[in-house]
Amino acid sequence: MSRRDNFSFFLNCLRWTIAAMAIGSWAGAAWSSPVEFSHMQRMASTASTPPGDHDGPAPWTDVTLPDAVASGDSPVGSLWYRGDFDRAPDADSRAQWAVCLPFLYEGGEIWINGMFAGSVPEGSPTLQVRWERPHLITIPAGLLRPGRNQIAIRAAAVTDQTIQHFPRVLVGPEAELRPRADRRTFWVRTMPQVTVVVCLLVSGFVLFIYWRRRSEVLYGLFGLASALWGVRTMTFIIERMPTESWNLWRIAYHSATGGFVVVLALFAMRFAGIFRPSAERILVAYWLAGPLWLWWAGPGDEAMVNRLWTAGLIPIGLAILWVSGWAMWRQRTVAAAIMPVTLVIAVLTGVHDYMLAWNPGALAHFLPEAWGGQRIFLLHYGANLVLLGMGGLLTNRFIQALSSLELANASLAELNETLESRVAQRERRLAENFARMAELQREHVAAQERQLIMREIHDGLGSRLFTSLLRVERGDMSGTQIADALRDCIADMRLSLEVLAPDDDFQAALGNFLFRWQTQMREAQVMPSWAIDVPEGALNLSRQTALQLLRIAQEALTNVLKHAGAKNVRIDLRQRGERLELEVADDGRGADFSEQRPGRGMSNMRARARQLGGELDVRSGPGGTRLSLHLPLAKRSMDGDVGHRR
Repeated sequence: MSRRDNFSFFLNCLRWTIAAMAIGSWAGAAWSSPVEFSHMQRMASTASTPPGDHDGPAPWTDVTLPDAVASGDSPVGSLWYRGDFDRAPDADSRAQWAVCLPFLYEGGEIWINGMFAGSVPEGSPTLQVRWERPHLITIPAGLLRPGRNQIAIRAAAVTDQTIQHFPRVLVGPEAELRPRADRRTFWVRTMPQVTVVVCLLVSGFVLFIYWRRRSEVLYGLFGLASALWGVRTMTFIIERMPTESWNLWRIAYHSATGGFVVVLALFAMRFAGIFRPSAERILVAYWLAGPLWLWWAGPGDEAMVNRLWTAGLIPIGLAILWVSGWAMWRQRTVAAAIMPVTLVIAVLTGVHDYMLAWNPGALAHFLPEAWGGQRIFLLHYGANLVLLGMGGLLTNRFIQALSSLELANASLAELNETLESRVAQRERRLAENFARMAELQREHVAAQERQLIMREIHDGLGSRLFTSLLRVERGDMSGTQIADALRDCIADMRLSLEVLAPDDDFQAALGNFLFRWQTQMREAQVMPSWAIDVPEGALNLSRQTALQLLRIAQEALTNVLKHAGAKNVRIDLRQRGERLELEVADDGRGADFSEQRPGRGMSNMRARARQLGGELDVRSGPGGTRLSLHLPLAKRSMDGDVGHRR
């Protein structure tokens, strides 16, 4: 089948589809009694009431309905139409009659037998109207008479360079005309409203997906196309607007129309795998040309912009059709055939609307003659079908991606099952090895700390006992001195045992230390007091650090008892930032540490402080002595870590 035969086939399909719609919309008319005017008389006149036979600048002329008059052919603006119809003398006088106008874009007035019957709101210098809906005007009771009646309709003037359209008029019982009006209202008013809402909702959803996944360009184009078409379809909903905003709205309308076609072309190219940045820039430039032309020229040139620039969108639509057909031929899948089929319908409906707007007579060669008079535009239905096809393609693509992912997951699941068992087995072995290493490390650290403390006991307590023994043997020590030396040795030994206790921590050792010294201080008539202001975590010291810290405190308290002559002593242990501070202060007379024996004086305490990485500060005077130890906690943690690593 040749390309020409294919085009004829699709054209015939469209023709019979539209014919079926037309037959359905006229089915009620064939079986009812309303009068449908296919011919009326027309006169251009500025008269506010129906003019007589010789009241206008030109006589009444017979015209065939629907009628189309260019604004240049009607210099006076308004057009009057009149016709006669009969009402049977035996007709039910109680039945309500009405006049049905399928469209009257600029509004006008209806007169029956020279009497005003009703009107369709017209525009004004401050208000623009464009009525897409049908109008059902109820004829007031008493205006109709049995037999011959005359109807006169004034169609309001149109703007410059615009065609004024007048429909076929129906007059008859309201009960029979209302279904016709409701049916047309559904197709030209309700359906566009549904289209606008659905397009904007779908656009928001799809553009959100694109915002989150910028690599999915097809989703972005589909969302943009839906948004543009939703805006464009508003032309069937917005029927009244202030004049000052009308031109901006028309610019937005043409922008949405051209933008939809261009975005559709970009979608077709990307879907077919065609990437031509230069062609894409040309399409975008043509899209912007029409709205910019209208903005620059003003509303007076809208008809020219609409006629020429819109015609240029038809070749773009045919190019989209060719690209989609080429993609279908290359891919040869059902999904690839969706776009060409829907695009054929959209292009044909676009050609139909263009011919309906500018040359309705040409449609008579393809469609029933009366169809053009109905002025039912079909492009928004074809575009809805295209959007549905685009959404179907993206949905199919999404489903295929999920299927591929599920297949990959199924393959990985088998591999993961084997890997998981191996990893679990390896993890169990590593956990067992880690537990053994941790236990060995704890044992090593404990043994190392015990060794350090034993060395401290040997070098400290053992040396003191040995020195005291030599002095006793030489007779250099009195009984009191022997008792003091033994008491000091017992205190050192008790302190070491408390720190080495396996179940106790530094906090327990500190409590025992303070309790023991409280008793000794009170026996020496010295009132002790202490304050512990350290978070519980900071008291978690290593055994070696705890032993050195308590020995510094013990040395300081021993000096208070032996040399200070104090009545009160205060012990403070607090944390200040990253430092641990120990302070021992008394109210005695001060002490001269330079006279103390080696190992028991300031050099001993300073050596211990340096071993802990801290600083020792001693201030003595008539008001007493204050000893301050500043121990960095960071250094203390490092020491503990080093001990663990040994």
